[in-house]
Amino acid sequence: MASFSLDSIRAAAEAKYGSTDIELSDGFVVRLLNPLRLTKAARAELMDIQTKLDGDDVDQEAVLSEAITLVAENETAGKRLLDEVGSDLAVLAQIFGTYGEGAQVGEASASQS
Repeated sequence: MASFSLDSIRAAAEAKYGSTDIELSDGFVVRLLNPLRLTKAARAELMDIQTKLDGDDVDQEAVLSEAITLVAENETAGKRLLDEVGSDLAVLAQIFGTYGEGAQVGEASASQS
C-alpha cells in the first residue's frame, strides 16, 4: 500500500494548481490563486464575473478589476497590482488571460461542486 504525507500531497497540489505570480516594479509579488484554491463562494463569484464579461454594455475595466481583486491572495495585493496597472484595459485583459491559461487544469470539474 502506498503511503503519503499530507505535506507531500500539499506540495503536489501546489505544483499542479499553483498561483499565477506577477512581480510589480518594486519587486513585490502578487499571487493570483488558482480557482481550485479559492473558497467555494469565491469560485462561484468568479464564475459570475466571467459571465458578466460575456454580457453586453459591460464595463470591462471594472469587471476585470473585480476579478483580479477576487483571485489575488489578499485584497491589499490585488489593489497594489491594480494601482500599478492603472486603467490600462489591455494590460488588465492580458493579466486575466494569463491567469486563465494558468488556471485551466481541472478548473471546470471542481468549480461545479
